[in-house]
Amino acid sequence: MRVVIQRVSRAEVVVDGAEIAAIGSGLLVLLGIEGADEAADADWLCAKLSKLRIFSDEAGQMNLDIQTVGGEFLVVSQFTLHGSTKKGNRPAFIRAARPEQAIPLYTYFVQKLEELSGCPVKTGEFGANMQVSLNNDGPVTLVIDTANKE
Repeated sequence: MRVVIQRVSRAEVVVDGAEIAAIGSGLLVLLGIEGADEAADADWLCAKLSKLRIFSDEAGQMNLDIQTVGGEFLVVSQFTLHGSTKKGNRPAFIRAARPEQAIPLYTYFVQKLEELSGCPVKTGEFGANMQVSLNNDGPVTLVIDTANKE
């Protein structure tokens, strides 16, 4: 699993002109699921996201986690995170999980994140053409890949 995490002051997802999810302060999580991913990857990643100290304390230092600040998560599936541009100019997505594998793992990830964090978790619509807008707070943007666990 690969995620791009953005600390936001607000974020929203629109599908077919209608807002389907929105959050205030929290984390926008763009989630890419690879064919080799399994529940253990989701467990590790959800535990990491639940405790990640990237919110500012009163001294302006990134010392607080999402639970402490009362934030929310917005999780958006994004298979393009596993796109390869090694050959040519058109990305290949052969490493991205097929929907029959990705959808149950995506659902598991969302449930596990809510369970471990105790924070509200909203989602985009899997497989839909989504318009995602956000105000990146900081800006703070991180990339985490369960294959590297950095």
